Amino acid sequence: MNNSNSVVVYQERFFWQKRAGFILLLLSFLVASLMFSSVASARFETHVFPSAQAEKDYAVLVQELRCLVCQNQNLADSNAELAQDMRLRVFKMLEEGKNREEVVEFMVSRYGDFVMYRPPIKSSTYLLWFGPLVFFFIAGVVVVFFMQRQKTGVQTEIDEEQQKKAHSLLDD
Repeated sequence: MNNSNSVVVYQERFFWQKRAGFILLLLSFLVASLMFSSVASARFETHVFPSAQAEKDYAVLVQELRCLVCQNQNLADSNAELAQDMRLRVFKMLEEGKNREEVVEFMVSRYGDFVMYRPPIKSSTYLLWFGPLVFFFIAGVVVVFFMQRQKTGVQTEIDEEQQKKAHSLLDD
């Protein structure tokens, strides 16, 4: 009886060892396919620039212009289709001989000041530029006001009868 139990245990171990190898192989294949699928889905853009200056301008512009889909990424970091189109438009304009200012002017006229990560200071963007400063100034004034108010707490005089009543309540 003891011998038959050991045969069963051995067969179970052998069964799981075969399965463990297969499961390990399957998991490694899954991990490898996930690693390479992200590389395969990445899009690489290659452009042949007419000059070194155009290439530098392109690098600066795609860093300064905002992706309108992602809103928290610049064109260089975004994989959105609109960002790809905007990068291609920037490249084509530089290829046509336009300078950096002309490209920015075109993008702002088409998409508004929001397309710029650092919009110009003008009447329509005053709140954007100076709003945080005004907010912190007002918050500082409020904090100072409340701190001063706590320091100069109002002291009231109490008569002897109220003082005796307070002492009797505290002593009990």
